[in-house]
Amino acid sequence: MENRYNLLDEQWIPVVGEGKVGLRRIFTDAGLTALGGNPIEKIAMFKLLLAIAQTACTPEDEDGWKALGCDGMRKAVLDYLDRHRDCFWLYGERPFLQMPEIQKANKQHYGALKMEVAVGNTTVVTQIQLETPLDDAEKALLLIVQMNFAFGGKKVDNSIVLSDGYEKSKTGKPGTSLGFMGFLHSFVMLPTLLESIYVNLFPKESILGFGGMFPAGVGTAPWKKMPAGEKDSVADMYKKSYMSRLISLNRFLYLSEDGAHYSEGLQLPDYAESYCDASIAVDFYAKPKPKVIWTNPERRPWRQLTALLAFLDGKNSSSFICYQLKAVFSSARLNAYPSFIIWSAGVKVSSNAGEQYLTGTDDFVESEIQFQDYFRCDSQNFYESLESAMAELERMNKVLYACVSSYYKNLKVDGKSFASNATSVFWQLCEHEFQHVVDICSGPDAQEGLQPLYRKFWSFVNRIYDESCSRDTARQMEAWAKNRPGIKNVNKEER
Repeated sequence: MENRYNLLDEQWIPVVGEGKVGLRRIFTDAGLTALGGNPIEKIAMFKLLLAIAQTACTPEDEDGWKALGCDGMRKAVLDYLDRHRDCFWLYGERPFLQMPEIQKANKQHYGALKMEVAVGNTTVVTQIQLETPLDDAEKALLLIVQMNFAFGGKKVDNSIVLSDGYEKSKTGKPGTSLGFMGFLHSFVMLPTLLESIYVNLFPKESILGFGGMFPAGVGTAPWKKMPAGEKDSVADMYKKSYMSRLISLNRFLYLSEDGAHYSEGLQLPDYAESYCDASIAVDFYAKPKPKVIWTNPERRPWRQLTALLAFLDGKNSSSFICYQLKAVFSSARLNAYPSFIIWSAGVKVSSNAGEQYLTGTDDFVESEIQFQDYFRCDSQNFYESLESAMAELERMNKVLYACVSSYYKNLKVDGKSFASNATSVFWQLCEHEFQHVVDICSGPDAQEGLQPLYRKFWSFVNRIYDESCSRDTARQMEAWAKNRPGIKNVNKEER
């Protein structure tokens, strides 16, 4: 087959403020700031960029990482891409991350592979859910997403097995980076895309230290050597490598003009077996089995910040750990940068009988929390201040819920939905002020500095209570006055 559409030069990667660019420009233009697309496309694409950088120039240790520098990484990657240009054809004899042998599988139209598209008898609510023809750029991006974030279900043709003696169930398993309900992924990001890739580039000693999950180290890039099937020597070694968590090969695909031949690919162990992507947070000590932080549109990532940064708490060794964040923070590699952000993203999904889909309450989630001059503060003091502030916000939330519930109880009305809506509004208002909380916790005298913010948050509580609880009649006025948040309610909640 004729080689065409080389991913180094074709414009297919969404970039903020630039439209679409090719891989070569990603590692050439130092002015590019961030990836575009929906949160899942951003995560999948960033993992691919990390996989390319790790393949081209994985340093031995932190000293090697510092000596390499961002510019050294850029030059090494460009040299690698030039030498391996033939590995990046989307179509041809060796199509990028595809399995020509899987052409025996049934062909699915591309809309069936996209999360947001309504297919079959699913009701179409908005225009974004309509299936539209894909160009080559969109097919390339969809291919990258399917490697890690494929939906579980019966859309895969698991009657096709490439490895002798290997068995597949009729229902395909969710992608490794998606999981049952949608993992929340977190990365440290810097002002430019090249810097973000560099700061998340790990040396061999760090990768081998990720809880012993990757005994094979970085591993071999799949565009250089794909496994022949679901279980062979290449696949077995690949599963033990860090590369398998950047490009998981969860689906074997072959792109055609009007659809994709599509079957379940490699299946990696999950967090319940003490294995996970470095970018998700897991509590491996939880009983009866490890716990993970899922994506939740009703509990935004900023509310999970203490769990994501639990590794900063030197007093508690059994808590959530996100190896991606810990490796960046603990190596002090951010010292050279006055500002950075923790970017968290994911998608919440629903599941029924093994079939995954998006419902009305499911959604993409994306959040940025900025840190200014973080390394001028003591990390333990910062974490304790942040934990204390979040505990205070949770206390206010409980007071608000209890007061609204009691108001409606006095009126002989079920107030659960009213109380739930009130606390939802409270968290939305707090989100706009949370950056100030982080800034204050990073500085001196955090507890004193937080007091004015606490007063503002308490004003939110009272305002939301007043908006949620009418006082038009004498009976309503009595219930409102009796349950309004104040010293009496706060003290009662504390007891």
